Amino acid sequence: MMNKVLGSRYQLGEMIGTGGMADVYIAQDQRLSREVAVKILRSDLAKDPTFVSRFRKEAKAAAGLNHPGIVAVYDSGEEPAPYIVMELVSGHTLRELIHNGERLPLDRALEIGAGILAALEYSHQRGIVHRDIKPANVMITDKGDVKVMDFGIARAMDDLGATLTSTWNVVGTAQYLSPEQALGEIADAPTDIYSAGCLLYELLTGRPPYTGETPVSIAYQHVSGALTPARQLQADLPESVEVLLTVALAKKPEDRYVSASAMLEDINKIRSGQNISTKVARTPLVSRRTALFTGLAVLAAGAAAIVGLSLSGGSTPSLGNEIPNVVGLSEADARALLTGYTVTIQRAHDPRIPRDRVASQIPLATTQVKKGSAVTLTISDGPGDAIVPDGLVGMSLIDARTALAAAGLVISKTEAAPSDEAQGTVLSVLPEPGSTITAGSGVVLTIASGEVAVPNLIGVEAIQAKTLLIQAGFLVREFNDYDAAQTVGVVIRQAPDPGTTQTIGKPVTITINKAP
Repeated sequence: MMNKVLGSRYQLGEMIGTGGMADVYIAQDQRLSREVAVKILRSDLAKDPTFVSRFRKEAKAAAGLNHPGIVAVYDSGEEPAPYIVMELVSGHTLRELIHNGERLPLDRALEIGAGILAALEYSHQRGIVHRDIKPANVMITDKGDVKVMDFGIARAMDDLGATLTSTWNVVGTAQYLSPEQALGEIADAPTDIYSAGCLLYELLTGRPPYTGETPVSIAYQHVSGALTPARQLQADLPESVEVLLTVALAKKPEDRYVSASAMLEDINKIRSGQNISTKVARTPLVSRRTALFTGLAVLAAGAAAIVGLSLSGGSTPSLGNEIPNVVGLSEADARALLTGYTVTIQRAHDPRIPRDRVASQIPLATTQVKKGSAVTLTISDGPGDAIVPDGLVGMSLIDARTALAAAGLVISKTEAAPSDEAQGTVLSVLPEPGSTITAGSGVVLTIASGEVAVPNLIGVEAIQAKTLLIQAGFLVREFNDYDAAQTVGVVIRQAPDPGTTQTIGKPVTITINKAP
């Protein structure tokens, strides 16, 4: 995509990031003469008219947010794929900081939490809920400031019911999922408060509030799991921090902070050494039988949310004549919910669902049927095998991702390498094309960085030197000087030096020997 111009305005430059949802490029806004970041969404999302419509609406709403703690959205478009134009932020994501294993001082962790909440309070007052607060969506600038990003994308993805469909990357998202999201219910401002609480809990203790081997198991814990007290993991935390986290992570939205500003106020009190007076809601006791039944229903709902299935009306499944959703459950748990129905079992490979869990059901969940009707469950035999497709080398990164998805595979990592191919072109693939690997696995792509070695032009005739630079994709800047010891008309100096790498499209300066 190197040198491609979007919207007759944004000239794409170096790729600076890639992920399961989008690729990010530095671009030059030719109208305002400034550098921006352009996020181009996956081609499969671009083909979904429902998503494109939602994306257009939410991108415009996000563009109305003007706050120092929010990465500004300047513009959006849909050709060649949906894209948004954003403020270019120099820094790193909170996800990178967490993955580095760095333990933050208490005040710094609270300061970051305060920055997130200030941004959320501003957006909530304008009727915009993020719905996907997680470390990957929080930037820490080089100056240490906090900036929340991806408001428009998160809302559009959530409205489409697709926030959690990328199962190869979903565990990280599920760790910040609110109970109401796991149940398929309305995600409103309290959802952002809960997710911010999850993030702050991790910053302060070094681990998320709930973990598990599968997204389903994590979703179950958000709804009915007991929260490990933060001070049990970090004994040096003040008691007021424990209260703050307990309120933010309350299971019921009405038991959480009434607003982001209320939580922010408590954080500021803690930072100034004051105690907080916010009350923790009392958790009612339930019988073990009720807890088990509720847990199974919740797990089914969580499974539906995570694999991208919808529940009619956004409510939990009922057990009358409406078939409950059992996708993601073990066979035994599914049968327990399907008491009174005639259950038939079949097995098949499924890259999304762990082995020995229900991958699909017929009739679908919420279908109205008579008691005693037949229900066919397909139990996952695990991902099975997939073959790394041929023809990836030479494709663009977007096309390669589509081809891999069709084969049941994903991109686990991209590595940039100097090449005279267009930026983003696939240069090599690991494992090699034709290899048989587990479906759902990731492959590593080496892609062209858009950089090539600058040729040695010293002593070369001026016309030939210019031709070499143009053929290599560089711009030419020409100066004249005189050196009596050199032949007139040849290059006597160049910058950058020979052999160094330079991004295609950038200038190379040559000084030509010219007699006075």
